[in-house]
Amino acid sequence: MRLTVQLDMFNRAHPMAFAILWIDKEKRQWSREGHFGLEMPKWGSLHVDCGNTLVCEPNDRTPVYVLEGLNLDCCYGLFQGEAGRVQWCTEGDLALMSGHWRVQCIDNERAQPEHGLFATGGDS
Repeated sequence: MRLTVQLDMFNRAHPMAFAILWIDKEKRQWSREGHFGLEMPKWGSLHVDCGNTLVCEPNDRTPVYVLEGLNLDCCYGLFQGEAGRVQWCTEGDLALMSGHWRVQCIDNERAQPEHGLFATGGDS
C-alpha cells in the first residue's frame, strides 16, 4: 500500500509551508513528491514507535517528522482524509514545530514512485 500524505500548517517556518510525501507502507520508505518552505531530504526510511510514524533520513533513525497517530502497523487500515498532528523535529535550539498531516490518497496497486528516489541497491 502506498499513501500520499500532505504536511502543512507550519506557520512559524513559512505561512505556506507544505510537503507531499509518497509513503510505501511495506518497504517502510518515503519520498518527497513536492515541498515548499520545509527543509527535508529527497527520501528516507519510516519507523513506527508507540503508534506514531517516524519520518527519518535514509541512514538515520532520528526522526525529521513525527506523524502522530499515523500507525503503519495498525490492523484496521488507514483511510483517505484521515488527519492528525505532525511534529517537525528541527535542529538546534528551536522547539518542535507543530503542523498537520492528512492522507490525500491511498493506492493499493504495486507501482514505482514517479521519481524512483528509493535508493535501495542499484535502483537509484
